[in-house]
Amino acid sequence: MTRKKEKCCDSIVFFLLVTVLFPSVCFALEKPVEVDIPFQGQDLEAETIVFGFNLCRSLKEDIQKYVPFLKYLSTATGYKFRLRFIQKDASIADDLGRGVIQLAAVCAGTYILANEKYGVVPLARGVSSQGKSECQAVIVVAPDSPMQTIEDVRGKRLVFGSKTSTQGHLIPLIIFARHNISLDDFVSYEWTGSSHNCAEAVASGEADVCGMQDELGKELAREGFVRILFASSYYPSSGIVAGKNFDSVKFEKIKKALIEFEPGGAHAQGLYHWDKTAMPNGFVEAKDEDYQELREWSRKLGLLE
Repeated sequence: MTRKKEKCCDSIVFFLLVTVLFPSVCFALEKPVEVDIPFQGQDLEAETIVFGFNLCRSLKEDIQKYVPFLKYLSTATGYKFRLRFIQKDASIADDLGRGVIQLAAVCAGTYILANEKYGVVPLARGVSSQGKSECQAVIVVAPDSPMQTIEDVRGKRLVFGSKTSTQGHLIPLIIFARHNISLDDFVSYEWTGSSHNCAEAVASGEADVCGMQDELGKELAREGFVRILFASSYYPSSGIVAGKNFDSVKFEKIKKALIEFEPGGAHAQGLYHWDKTAMPNGFVEAKDEDYQELREWSRKLGLLE
């Protein structure tokens, strides 16, 4: 079997000028980037709440997406926020555990890991364009691939998205495990860094099978770039979490603001491409028990060791 290898493509490495010139390119940050959010409320607290994020396409685009959102939270709560993009090879779970950031947008698998290691707690889960606070992963192949069932993937070249991704790694592993397919059944497997890269590897013929995020997979399938071979069950969607020692008053106030957020209605003005985030229709309350099935699978698959 070929050796597993990881490619970094999800984060960013140059500055805003580069992302203006090449807005669709993803880079890897050598240093974390922080953006202070213009503050319009009463200064109820001296300290600034740092919001972490590392699931991004480009620095420019994600600043445009998240600054208006954090402006909303600032107005709704009266707290000051700073947006922090996590650097290359850093762990958002570790940053939460060490208190480098206090809040973060993370996928379910990252929450489970951060909760296991550091006692991180969930505030809210994103609501999809279909009105669900759950998500799927899909297994995709080339449109002209002879594979017709999930069992046909044995002996093929497999690629994932990011190794820390729920939809691009954890859920595809669950799909294979449910069908008694192990990684040893593939001629090779590797991580490409993102669902975009994963799908591109299949579309270009560099790989045969990709496990990836569902909405992007369905969009690419409609456009004829890939074909969906299998779709998973539904699992908790990405959302917002807080560090273990986050102030309880702030926690409840921010959670309330998240649940009241109406990106398609009252709070739509000023938002930038919010429909392309993991929470296009806002949030619902999240509880730790929501993640129990994924937690059990993570243990079974050895991802929490």
